[in-house]
Amino acid sequence: MKNYIKPIMLFMAFFSFAGCDNFVDVAIPDSQLTGDLVFEDANTASAALADIYSKLRDSGMLAGSNIGSGSYLGLYADELFYYGASNENSLFVFNNTLLPNTAAVSQLWNDSYQQIYCANAVIEGCEKSVALSKADRNQFIGEASFIRAMVHFYLTNLYGDVAYITTTNYEITRQATRMPVAAVYASIIADLNRAIALLPENYLSADRVRPNRSTAIALLARVYLYRGDWAEASNAASAVLNNPAYVWETNLDKTFLKDCKATIWQFIPKAAGNNTDEGALFIFKSGPPTFAGLRPELFQSFASNDLRKTRWIATVTDGKTTWYHANKYKQKTATATSVEYSIVFRLAEQYLIRAEARARQGELIGAKEDLNVIRKTAGLLNTTAITADDIVAAVMQERRFELFTEYGHRFFDLKRSGTLDSTLPILKPGWNKTDALWPIPEKELLANPNLTPNPGY
Repeated sequence: MKNYIKPIMLFMAFFSFAGCDNFVDVAIPDSQLTGDLVFEDANTASAALADIYSKLRDSGMLAGSNIGSGSYLGLYADELFYYGASNENSLFVFNNTLLPNTAAVSQLWNDSYQQIYCANAVIEGCEKSVALSKADRNQFIGEASFIRAMVHFYLTNLYGDVAYITTTNYEITRQATRMPVAAVYASIIADLNRAIALLPENYLSADRVRPNRSTAIALLARVYLYRGDWAEASNAASAVLNNPAYVWETNLDKTFLKDCKATIWQFIPKAAGNNTDEGALFIFKSGPPTFAGLRPELFQSFASNDLRKTRWIATVTDGKTTWYHANKYKQKTATATSVEYSIVFRLAEQYLIRAEARARQGELIGAKEDLNVIRKTAGLLNTTAITADDIVAAVMQERRFELFTEYGHRFFDLKRSGTLDSTLPILKPGWNKTDALWPIPEKELLANPNLTPNPGY
């Protein structure tokens, strides 16, 4: 299933609901192929999952285009400056003037719940199947459980209390209620533990485009970090870092190549020769940019000798004005063969997770060792931080420099550290405390009286 964007018609008949307006409307017409037939064969069941990955790559939170979290939350926080048209959704995100009826708000919500619906359909279909082998059933349920956990993770961090949907039953989903974030996290952890128990350690293919056990552990480490479960976060990150399948890449120019051994999980492009949507979106050759560029403040915050400043950021000038763009992915257009895939999880985050978790537990030597792995690769000297608080602050700074424009890390870091309201108003005069959460889409509120609006909207 390496080229998994080629649809298998049985599966496409089963999952033809992409046009639904909201997750409570998702239902399968009686005339379409039933899930029982889809999951009587390992090939069509695998195609079902492959299609979900293409949906994740092309829409919703993990999309690398201008409708994904890397773009939206880069604009919403302090990574990207918007240069595009005044009628674009991205402008409302950039100006933090979102409303419950803003298209961007409902788009991320709807895409996410549609992806969750797909994952639930796979789980239910595989659980009922009598034809699949135990190994195939475990693989597919493990992957779908991971997907369900991951998408809910992004939903709760963006919208706060959300419904954790574990069924395709329309009568249940249409009346879903919002769960407290703590309960959502508990469900995420349960799904990830199930995925870890079911997924194999080996990848299905060498290009790492289908998650393995370590992928689920990597997300679990992040979840524990966000919850403040420092020991669990450190242990989970260690489990990934100690896996010999992953090799730290010391050359920044190779970090985002498709065959980098520091990659944990990535998306294959739509077609052979295509590269990443991130490269197509962020790279521009002349100014002014037609969409967005890195904020000058971000560029200037890097130390002059930080190799990430020269390797991962490009400068464009017309002789009078200078602009900057993310240059982690180097390819804007297609090449003879694909050289870059969109990397969702990579080893650097695991080092930073463990560094922070260790520091917060008082394991200062180990925390500094992990932090220095990142700094050394960037051409920097070892950290001078001494106290636990200083090390945590240094880790947060390295996260900013290491993970910029990658799936909203910066926004979520500011949020979980309680520094949104002291950081963003400097660059965003209209910032309000209630902007920490996006509004619940208006259509959802009208369709389901059990859903309640977020404060400030």
